Amino acid sequence: MSENNFTIVAKTMAGLESVLAEELKALGAKNIVILPRAVSFYGDKKLLYKANLWTRTALRILKFIKTFNIQNEQDIYKGVYSIDWEEWLSVDNTLAIDTVINNSFLTHSVFVSQKAKDAIVDQFRHKTGRRPSISLDNPDLRLNIYISGNNCTLSADSSGESLHKRGYRKFSLQAPINEVLAAGLIKLAGWNGNSNFVDPMCGSGTIVIEAALIALNIPPSYYRKIFGFEKWKDFEPDLWNSIKDKVPSLINNDIENEIIGADISPKAISIAKENIKSVGLQKKIKLFNKPIDVFRPPYNHGTVITNPPYGERLVTDNITELYKLMGNSFKKMYAGYDVWVISSDMQAIKYIGLHPSKKIQLYNGPLECKLLKFNIYKGSKKLKKSTIL
Repeated sequence: MSENNFTIVAKTMAGLESVLAEELKALGAKNIVILPRAVSFYGDKKLLYKANLWTRTALRILKFIKTFNIQNEQDIYKGVYSIDWEEWLSVDNTLAIDTVINNSFLTHSVFVSQKAKDAIVDQFRHKTGRRPSISLDNPDLRLNIYISGNNCTLSADSSGESLHKRGYRKFSLQAPINEVLAAGLIKLAGWNGNSNFVDPMCGSGTIVIEAALIALNIPPSYYRKIFGFEKWKDFEPDLWNSIKDKVPSLINNDIENEIIGADISPKAISIAKENIKSVGLQKKIKLFNKPIDVFRPPYNHGTVITNPPYGERLVTDNITELYKLMGNSFKKMYAGYDVWVISSDMQAIKYIGLHPSKKIQLYNGPLECKLLKFNIYKGSKKLKKSTIL
């Protein structure tokens, strides 16, 4: 683990790969390759640390260890055993192994993780007579195994917990949007604080918080207490502290445009207030307890991004009527705005009554979704009608 540069893989959600690649390029990543739900790149330890702190659309940052061919189950054991694990672990450390299998003769991820664990434990036992322990919740080293066909790739997870766990969400409603996906929506919309930003169905406030973090240039993981790499044997606290110490000088203290969340639910607004308070953004984000057809956005122009109730996420009395209400509200009150709506309910989307100028396929957990862009033009009623499906 003394090499200066190495292969790193950042995992993300389907549809956000290109956004993540641009983030990594801005951080100085080299040899960037876009993969399914991941981006591979080349960098040093400093970049590994920075990627964990600064990437808004990464779920995990993995340090590549080894790739080897497997023809049978025993090859898993042999390949893992061939690595000198004393470079990564001491016998008093704890370990966890996550396995993902794609199109392979091996079908049981738990079995693969067990074989890999056996190899590591046996190596320590043969060398020292003792063995490291397994800890699924908070290990000192989390390993990632990815099997595709006959290839097995082993990596160390430098993030620890998934990077969507920013550290600011104190409370949530049912099925809140993933923070990484929320940031991805904002990036896909191209918003960076250059106009007013509104989420008229803001729920627990995730989208408006992510928008404020982007506008203020606050690292998304600035409020996390710990990362996986901080427990590694080669961790350099001085290097890590130097990266964190630069953050205050990079933060934008002023937002010229407004960031606003609104919701019909008093409970949602109360939860959003607590989450916003946890990151000290009370003066940067305005909240209103109003339904979408009553709330009035700032006049002139801006960007709307919203994640309305749909399908399995929430049960509403009449999903069709809600989407009709959304469409009518957009047409009446959002002239000059670019409106982005994410939903997995393809039938309900039709009742918005506007023709999308852009469609992007994404996933919200297991749900296949569409992110739709609607341009709400200023002008006559006749012009607005021409956009209706």
